[in-house]
Amino acid sequence: MILVVDASVAIKWFLNFRDAEDHCQRALEILARVGDGRAIMVQPPHFLAEIGAVLAREKPADALSDLRDLMAVEFEPASEPAVYETACKLAMRMGQHLFDTLYHAVALHTPGATLVTADKRYYRRASDVGRIALLADFVP
Repeated sequence: MILVVDASVAIKWFLNFRDAEDHCQRALEILARVGDGRAIMVQPPHFLAEIGAVLAREKPADALSDLRDLMAVEFEPASEPAVYETACKLAMRMGQHLFDTLYHAVALHTPGATLVTADKRYYRRASDVGRIALLADFVP
């Protein structure tokens, strides 16, 4: 199983104590699969920076420790020029931020990969493009 996990899913690994965070267990199951080798994670280059920014804002006391934990998670970076071109086209077509569409572009350019997102708004706009699953519906 090859997965691209966007920030809306990955942040649940660290904010699972908040009542407002739904489907945290499912997000943690994905992390466990990556950790034990049952899934491969491929990520865009801004992945660590995006999660780090949220951690610094939402959990400043633990942000450095959490970021170190995140950096210990194995993933393959994807930064080919074609990924950026696809992400730019998706961003313009859907009126979405490039950081969001980069995750989807990585999935589209990685054979067999699926983007998993908890961002319902993005999912609604992008589901017709394919290679995307909503965390609430995703069964690893």
